[in-house]
Amino acid sequence: MANVGNLRAANNLSDLADASSARGNLSLGDAATKTVGTADTNVIGVSSGAVDLGGNSILGFSASLNPKSGAAYTIVAGDEGKIITLNHGSAITVTLPVLTAGFTCSFIQTGAGEVTFSASSTTINNRQNHTKIAGQKGMASIVYTDTNVIYLAGDTA
Repeated sequence: MANVGNLRAANNLSDLADASSARGNLSLGDAATKTVGTADTNVIGVSSGAVDLGGNSILGFSASLNPKSGAAYTIVAGDEGKIITLNHGSAITVTLPVLTAGFTCSFIQTGAGEVTFSASSTTINNRQNHTKIAGQKGMASIVYTDTNVIYLAGDTA
């Protein structure tokens, strides 16, 4: 027995007399007729949580700020891609625990307190073996190349 009055997803609206009007009624615009891919006229597909932009840049992107004012802070997975501002009158210790490879974030020392990075079951790598931000208004970034291997770069001391 045939389904009467039911749309079939496999037909992609071709079982309607006016598919264009149906797409409009569903507020799909022209997205339903675009090819999935990375060209300028394609819609972007998401696979396994990753978005492939085909080498194209993201315009209008701005990182989120995560202000901290205490003497100690341990970064967390939710800090990924953020800029952590550190404002304290005395020394600040930022602990770098085990996180996923590819994790990255940045730090700005906005206060007078010297910022020191501390490894927690991790290894911090820096070309000059630095583990601190050089001073107030200095900035540094970290990148995890493995779950426990971190590279620290920027205005370090």
